[in-house]
Amino acid sequence: MTGRSAASRPHDWPIAVRVVDLGRPLNGLEDVVAYPRTRVFVQDEGIVLGSVDIQNLWQAVSGVRLRDALANGLAYAVLRRNLERRLGSVHQAALTADVSVSIVIPTRDRAEDLRRCLAALQAQESPRRVEIIVVDNRPGGLATPQTCAAFPRVLLLTEARPGLSYARNAGFAAATGDVLVAIDDDVTVPAGWLERLIAPFVRPEVMAVTGHVLPVELETESQCRFEAYGGLGKGFTRFEVDGAWFRSVRGAVPTWHLGATANAAFRASIFPDAAIGLLDEALGAGMPTGCSEDTYLFYRILKAGHTIVYEPSAWVWHRHRRDMAALEQQIHSYSRGHVAYHLTTLMRDRDPRALVRLGWSLPKSYLWRAYARLRGRSDYPLRLILTEVSGNLAGPWALWRSRRRVRRLGRSAPCLARDCRAPRATGESTGTHAVQMESPLTESPASQPALASLARPAG
Repeated sequence: MTGRSAASRPHDWPIAVRVVDLGRPLNGLEDVVAYPRTRVFVQDEGIVLGSVDIQNLWQAVSGVRLRDALANGLAYAVLRRNLERRLGSVHQAALTADVSVSIVIPTRDRAEDLRRCLAALQAQESPRRVEIIVVDNRPGGLATPQTCAAFPRVLLLTEARPGLSYARNAGFAAATGDVLVAIDDDVTVPAGWLERLIAPFVRPEVMAVTGHVLPVELETESQCRFEAYGGLGKGFTRFEVDGAWFRSVRGAVPTWHLGATANAAFRASIFPDAAIGLLDEALGAGMPTGCSEDTYLFYRILKAGHTIVYEPSAWVWHRHRRDMAALEQQIHSYSRGHVAYHLTTLMRDRDPRALVRLGWSLPKSYLWRAYARLRGRSDYPLRLILTEVSGNLAGPWALWRSRRRVRRLGRSAPCLARDCRAPRATGESTGTHAVQMESPLTESPASQPALASLARPAG
């Protein structure tokens, strides 16, 4: 046996993350001897079809074992992909090149993450006009301006009011694109991501598109636990929901299953609509509520009768938090925000279905998960379940504090209809550094060092 014995290590982490392409020979994985387990993402022409986990126990994975694992775990997905190719339905209709795009990236003192994100965006290829907007949510430091200075086609804005919703709203209000893309500064995008994400907007009823989010690494306990918690991705199967689905749900509308603004796109016309509007400033990171600004935006889009598409082919890499303290804080925030979301739909939208989630299905799920853990059917830690419960209980107080803070700080500037916006000249400043990107995104050699740190392909 190569490496240490299975009995010498009690945990199932770290997990190697590798990528194989069906268009290339499936060789063995020789560089996984430091890992007890390997997660292999399988892609075809840039589309990730699924993943398989291999218990390699600190040994290399042979080509035969790799092929067997793929055949056993992903046979249906591969066969379906081949059938779609034969039928000519692999490639969906493309959005016309006259549709412009704005990509909005809020950031807060994470220069290295931001640099990787911008480098990967610079490597995208698109025939359309694209602008990239970075919103500094902690202005005054040098790290973010210096990072953006290395990417001269980036528009840098500042939003001094703390809160992810404030920052993203500032970017949306300043954006000039027909489609507004939201990503986080700790994601990295692969080739072809942008065009796959915006392609569903070829249908006029589609107002939002979300994409898959994959872990770029699973090196620590916290990163593996976050994936067990649910991660940020929503699976490899495409789906869509609309106003009819919204009205048909008997319990609380589960918009948290639709994706996240770590990887999402919106038709710009929805934000001036009074029935939808911008992100709720009282929800989201940087506020006591901690999250759920995106799930409530999805709720309002569906309530207005529009369609949301989950497009897993538009996937991104995400770098999860590396230490347990940060993970527990994140899960507590998610749990506070989850309750805050339901209370918002109950009090603001008069939707009584929130009571079903708060009073029945949520407590029931915790009891069931705790029972499964105590019976040895799950290895998800009880302390994280208790962290979730604690966050839920703190949700009402967090929402009250957030609403009070928004009243003190003020609401975001309204997002004007596209036809009402004054054209912005390149370099024009409104109290911010501004450089607009007018030419199509093309691959640049400068972006390659950042991409080398992504999950390594096999072989």
